[in-house]
Amino acid sequence: MLETLLMGALLLGIMLLLLAGGVWIAMTLAIVGWVGQAFFTNTLPGKNLFSAFWESNASWELAALPLFIWMGEILFRTKLSEEMFEGLRPWLNRVPGRLMHTTILGCGVFGSVSGSSAATCATIAKVALPELKRRGYDEKLAIGSLATAGTLGILIPPSITMVVYAVAADASIIRIFLAGFLPSFLLMLLFSGYIAWWSLRNPDKVPPADPPTTFMQKIRLSGNLIPCALLIVFIVWVLVAGWATATECAAFGVLGSLAIAAYGRSLTWKNFKDGIMGATRTSCMIMFILAGAAFLTKTMAFTGIPRELAEWVDSMHLSPYALIGALVVVYLVLGTALDGISMIVLTSAVVLPMIQKAGFDLIWFGIFIVLLVEIAEVTPPVGFNLFVLQNMTGKDSNVIAKAAIPFFFCLVLCIVLITLFPSIVTILPDMMMGKER
Repeated sequence: MLETLLMGALLLGIMLLLLAGGVWIAMTLAIVGWVGQAFFTNTLPGKNLFSAFWESNASWELAALPLFIWMGEILFRTKLSEEMFEGLRPWLNRVPGRLMHTTILGCGVFGSVSGSSAATCATIAKVALPELKRRGYDEKLAIGSLATAGTLGILIPPSITMVVYAVAADASIIRIFLAGFLPSFLLMLLFSGYIAWWSLRNPDKVPPADPPTTFMQKIRLSGNLIPCALLIVFIVWVLVAGWATATECAAFGVLGSLAIAAYGRSLTWKNFKDGIMGATRTSCMIMFILAGAAFLTKTMAFTGIPRELAEWVDSMHLSPYALIGALVVVYLVLGTALDGISMIVLTSAVVLPMIQKAGFDLIWFGIFIVLLVEIAEVTPPVGFNLFVLQNMTGKDSNVIAKAAIPFFFCLVLCIVLITLFPSIVTILPDMMMGKER
């Protein structure tokens, strides 16, 4: 066990050294993976490198990522995003934080469509950050809220991470989807609550309220919301009705945003070309990081670090709540080097029997582990949402991580609440499908 911990500490130290030296994030992940396999396993790192790069990107589901990002580019480069903010402005005018809440609302709605943390974070950041900065909102708060609210894409169904867990736990996918709704609403409420509290504490950093508007004026200004609202409703509708997959929904989103922009005479050849180039750059960046993370995941699997950590916790014979506390620490440590799906796959064989033996519901634990995966998305040095925003804003990932700290604690509070009140997770699937025997 000591040898495994030393190996993990060495690989983590190499990663931090490379990141501090300015090496590309994807290259850093791949280099650490190569070192781990070359010196601590009997495998051939070259062969695994190519297979990891191919397997991580040769995915039909991943095709939705560049399409959703292109949709965000279209909204950003035409008048659609500005019109959307104008429509929301009168309704949020008296709410502490005002338009800052659009980052949470946008991530919640878009997360339900995309099912991807990276796509949600990249798309909403592209639309919301420039508008909020232009209107004088605090950039640090906006970046921090986007880094964490972007993770809603894996908590609000449909979610690939939930599907992977359901398969690993031999649990009902529908039940886990239903179980995700109330915790996701609770998390959105916690995020918005912090924004409101922060705004009341720092009134000088929030733009002044606009003059009061009548109800009829609000209705007229809300006309600006109609194009984007119809587009979102249509995408969600065809997905829920089962008429289209998430990837096909992304294609509908692109076509719809192009049609709306063309109808509003804000689509030009220049912003069409710039949108494609912007989406290509962002998509390539994300996919390159995904490939590096996939190779590092293979290294973790070959070295056995995740499995040994889980077995170490099992050997302690902890009480139920002490076990939950220990697993939180283990998954936070794993989240510094692994993506969420890999964390579930590499530890489920050891962790799930422990959870059942301790008397916890597997559906509840599914949401619990998804929330831990969300925390991993904003935990340095391999917090994926931090990388996405770093490349989109030009700010260092540590700066973004620092901005996300208050929202990080909102995630922790959500985990505490569902642990103390597990019915938050289980009540909806039990009401809709009956209690499991």
